[in-house]
Amino acid sequence: MPKPWTDKDERQYEHVKESIRERGRSMQHAKEIAARTVNKQRRQEGRTETKRTQGTGNPNLSLEERTKDELLNRAGKLEIKGRSRMTKQELVRAIQTH
Repeated sequence: MPKPWTDKDERQYEHVKESIRERGRSMQHAKEIAARTVNKQRRQEGRTETKRTQGTGNPNLSLEERTKDELLNRAGKLEIKGRSRMTKQELVRAIQTH
């Protein structure tokens, strides 16, 4: 089971949530973005069970700029065969040619 949020995590959550609300977004949207932000920070710091991202990376970044884990997740969504044995560069090429 992952460790619970720290007081710092709670403060960050509230700060992000309020910031998004000030921009006119709904409370539901603000809560979701705030929670994702805190959980991403926790994952990057290694405070969750798995350090691997479950996403496919920022769509504004090129494939070369994404992590291998993000590329593996993207290749999985595209059902590219043999992806687990590919290098990062091979994943980039496979995704580009898919």
